[in-house]
Amino acid sequence: MLLKTDRETMNGTVLAAERLSMKVSSPEGSLIILDDVSIHINAGETIAIVGASGAGKSTLLALLAGLDVPTSGSVRINGTELSQLDEDGRAALRAQHVGFVFQSFHLVPSLTALENIMLPLELGGQTNPREKASLALQNVGLSARGGHYPNQLSGGEQQRVAIARAFVTHPSVLFADEPTGNLDTATGDKIVQQLFDMNAAAGTTLVLVTHDQKLASRCQRVIHLEMGKVINA
Repeated sequence: MLLKTDRETMNGTVLAAERLSMKVSSPEGSLIILDDVSIHINAGETIAIVGASGAGKSTLLALLAGLDVPTSGSVRINGTELSQLDEDGRAALRAQHVGFVFQSFHLVPSLTALENIMLPLELGGQTNPREKASLALQNVGLSARGGHYPNQLSGGEQQRVAIARAFVTHPSVLFADEPTGNLDTATGDKIVQQLFDMNAAAGTTLVLVTHDQKLASRCQRVIHLEMGKVINA
């Protein structure tokens, strides 16, 4: 008999959440952030998670990526149950399988653009990190800016460096949390196009958190959260 995780691997499920709930304490008592959320995402899918502010979007992303642990429920990435791993184990799994693009870029200010892209390669013990990072920088059109520090780059350039860093390890899943939130409309549109083009070329699974319905409509499937519950998936 096949285990559930074996069936998921055979069926191409890269990310599975079962009955996720997240509760936190507040002065008014227990506050439910997520309530019994179940999602299955197949390899290569593009998924948008949408909802009003406070609906639980970023909390769901953090749980799916193993950045936080749920009050109850489970998350599996490529068949590995995150709750069976300690913090170091989850970090190792993220280094191997997950990429991130954040609204605030999250570049290391003391590293150049090239060094920021090299960082996950070096942490993962990969060979030829400079060569791979240089190619990634070229892919986002910033070869000439490799020696510049984040404070010497525009917001759009910083996000392109962040995208290059996210893809350089060839992740199974890329999580993007409001990736255009700090950019003007024209720059944001270019960043989105680059993100989707690179994602399609790499065949990566994209999980995108956004309040932008136009951006969400570019994804194959939209998951709508309302007060911590999935309204549609």
